[in-house]
Amino acid sequence: MTISLLFCSPSALRCNLHPLRRHVCAPVPTGLTLSSSASLIPKLAPPLLRVHLLHPAPCAPLRPPSSSPCTPRAAAGDFMRDSGATAAVLAGAYALVFCFDNLTRRNLIQQSLSRKMVHVLSGLLFMVSWPIFSTSTEARYFASFVPLVNCLRLVVHGFSLASDEKLIKSVTREGKPEELLRGPLYYVLVLIVCVLVFWRESPVGLISLAMMCGGDGVADIIGRRFGSMKLPYNQQKSWAGSISMFGCGFLISIGMLYYYSVLGYFQLDWGTTVQKVALVSLVATVVESLSTTDVVDDNISVPLASMAVAFLSFGY
Repeated sequence: MTISLLFCSPSALRCNLHPLRRHVCAPVPTGLTLSSSASLIPKLAPPLLRVHLLHPAPCAPLRPPSSSPCTPRAAAGDFMRDSGATAAVLAGAYALVFCFDNLTRRNLIQQSLSRKMVHVLSGLLFMVSWPIFSTSTEARYFASFVPLVNCLRLVVHGFSLASDEKLIKSVTREGKPEELLRGPLYYVLVLIVCVLVFWRESPVGLISLAMMCGGDGVADIIGRRFGSMKLPYNQQKSWAGSISMFGCGFLISIGMLYYYSVLGYFQLDWGTTVQKVALVSLVATVVESLSTTDVVDDNISVPLASMAVAFLSFGY
């Protein structure tokens, strides 16, 4: 009687491993014959069959090679795109201030209204411009260059190292250079933080800026015009301003989230998203209505409160 046993050749144990290639040894059956006299007659095993599984390169392109981020050509393209976007956004920021400055000089709008319109539109238009930047890792740093330039201008003119009456009139309440180092400076610093920390990857930054730019800005405009009924705990704030703060902040936040979700940056459950944004708007409105302006500027308290609640609500 003959019994056939299967085994793998010892040479199969010496399979080489390579960082980009794995050798898989397919054992080939080799017969051993056991005769009745218990004599072993080995048969020579055929050569081992080695199958090479090639692993993809670390920078395997998900896009066509011409636009792959691993190619110098794609990197140069991203650099040119981000540079052009930065120049366009920076030019738009200067054009916005120049436009409202001309309207003020022609007495078409009041100085206070011009200042608040710049407060509202500059931040919102800046957020809208983020998708024109590339998808590279460095894109957020290019975008942050725009508020950084404005930050340096505010510091230079705030310390009276240079004089720019147009700038001072357009963003200050009383026309004093030192005012540039408070509210306006906090404003651009929050823009920089939201770009570098949250960018297009989290709804937290968008909601925080929407509440600071849209909610707080509109609340001041409406409150000054229709704010005859004051809040019982703060006579400097009105019901009209607080209601507009909540409503405009909520609507602008939802609008921004929808804008970015349509472009594919977010996938949101709108049922819960509306509730979360409403909660953030409520907290930001309460914080804005408190009499803490002399201690903490609204351009700090409102976005920080919005960031905290939005981060706890969305989790990222």
